[in-house]
Amino acid sequence: MPRPERTFRTQAVILRRQDFGEADRLLVLLTPEHGKLRAIAKGARKPLARQTGHVELFALADMLLARGRNLFIVTQAETKEPFLPLRDDLVRATYANHLVELLDRFTAEQDTGHEEFTLLVAALGWLCEDVDPRLVARTYELRLLGLAGFAPSLHTCGIGQEPLEPQDQFFSAMDGGVICPDHYAGLTRGRPISLNALKALRYLQTRPWETIRVLNLTGPLHLEIEHLMLAYITYLLEQRLQSVEFLRRLRREEE
Repeated sequence: MPRPERTFRTQAVILRRQDFGEADRLLVLLTPEHGKLRAIAKGARKPLARQTGHVELFALADMLLARGRNLFIVTQAETKEPFLPLRDDLVRATYANHLVELLDRFTAEQDTGHEEFTLLVAALGWLCEDVDPRLVARTYELRLLGLAGFAPSLHTCGIGQEPLEPQDQFFSAMDGGVICPDHYAGLTRGRPISLNALKALRYLQTRPWETIRVLNLTGPLHLEIEHLMLAYITYLLEQRLQSVEFLRRLRREEE
């Protein structure tokens, strides 16, 4: 079996970073070919270091990585897309963190590929647009769940598998999606889902972003689909998301 290359060049999104030692930064990267990697950028905190400014959180960079004993080593880094609005807007930065936290929870290290990488890069770009970040979050959630094999059933009953009629239904995380009223009778799990919420989720699940971005959903409808999606994700993960709690705190402070 051929030995892996000692060094390789790759694009990478910086998912997390923290200070390490006196001048280094410890990074968690998402790459298209090698999945999630832990790497160290030596001297990156020094003002005149070549890597200073090229290892910013959520940025897309072109990197040359060397394999170390326990960590990869960033030997070169050049920012390709800084996603600057994510540094200047706390709410959008928190949504970006939500995207990253979801990716972390649904994928293991070195267990992601081109599709997850492409989706994250696209979603970070969407967050920089003049759009409601809630649309970005719900679209990303549905598409990541699809890649992970957990796409909710929105067109057929999660129990009977028959096509859903255009009426108010029920949503059961345990049953993997929407349940028709006939099969829901007598069940104690799940919650109601309005026809408008079902239509919105189907739209987000199947349409391109260029079409989704101009949607103008009402506040109550946004809240309904958010509660449904987060309840489903919490059920799958068996734990709450930290980013969601912080977003709710931000909303309370803005009220």
